[in-house]
Amino acid sequence: MYMQADPDEAWEKLRASRANPPGKAGGGARRKTYAAALEQAEQMFRAAAVVGPATRPLQVFYGLSQAGRAIAAAAVHLKGEEWRLDGHGIRASGLGKPFADIEIRTDPATSRGSFVRLSQLFESPVWGKEPVRLEEVWDMLPVNLEYPLTDRNRYPALYTDSSSIHGDPHPLLHVPVCDIPDWVIDDGTRETVTSFFATYPGLARHHEYVRQTYRPDAPPDFTRYGHGGGELRVSWLMPQGDALVEERREHLHGLTRSHGRSRWFLPAIPSTSREPHLLMVWWSVVYTLSMLARYEPASWAGLISVDGNRHAVPIEGLLKRAIAFIPGLIASSLDEVSG
Repeated sequence: MYMQADPDEAWEKLRASRANPPGKAGGGARRKTYAAALEQAEQMFRAAAVVGPATRPLQVFYGLSQAGRAIAAAAVHLKGEEWRLDGHGIRASGLGKPFADIEIRTDPATSRGSFVRLSQLFESPVWGKEPVRLEEVWDMLPVNLEYPLTDRNRYPALYTDSSSIHGDPHPLLHVPVCDIPDWVIDDGTRETVTSFFATYPGLARHHEYVRQTYRPDAPPDFTRYGHGGGELRVSWLMPQGDALVEERREHLHGLTRSHGRSRWFLPAIPSTSREPHLLMVWWSVVYTLSMLARYEPASWAGLISVDGNRHAVPIEGLLKRAIAFIPGLIASSLDEVSG
């Protein structure tokens, strides 16, 4: 799945940072919070690894929440007391609805809640009172590519390969866009591709893509995968004209979000025109699962019943991969805010 995770390596890096904290966490209360919050985060994740899904979302979410406090303490753009977080900044409602349709809202942009403050650091959107369904953020996680919650048309994270950029200076950035869902490929028209790409801010700015013939109305030339879905080679005009390999890769980074060592096109959060940071996507999903486990334990027990619910194995897989991938995202997110 294009992704590798080494949580032990990530925790080792995070532990090593505590002797010489990054960014603004070098002294005083910020340093103390940085060290204590990372210790709590690691212990929560270690605990999550040895319990079952009945309580695992609680440890994962609160571990992530404490890591968020360390990130805020290190952030160079948070001045004075802005680094102090107050509350979750996100809430889930409709916990009795079908799993995919649980509603997620955020506090307003003026809030000091963890989700809001960290979203602002990462230039990730908050959406206030307009609800986002769990399914919409679930599909944005690369680890959920093979686990749809419903049979509705999906807008998943789309992988791209920056290593395919090579050669002499060129005025076009040209890369494969992977994991395009079957419903787009089956329709096969330029109109559907244009509409689908418009949902992804990075893809909406594309210049052209490979077509089946040179006719201006020719349909896209998809490459289908044997296991479903497919890919399409897409190009963007470089602002400066001819651009070196590294300049084209840097441009691709501005169009995508990182997950581990991979780059992904993400759709915009509904009601906004911006794609979220993947740490905040994880936050949205594991927060919602933790609220279910905490406040609706009987419903949660039903959801994770492998013998009785089709969502049980996807939920198990998500929580297992959360333990594997989130520590690396925490480490890379600290690099982002403390440099």
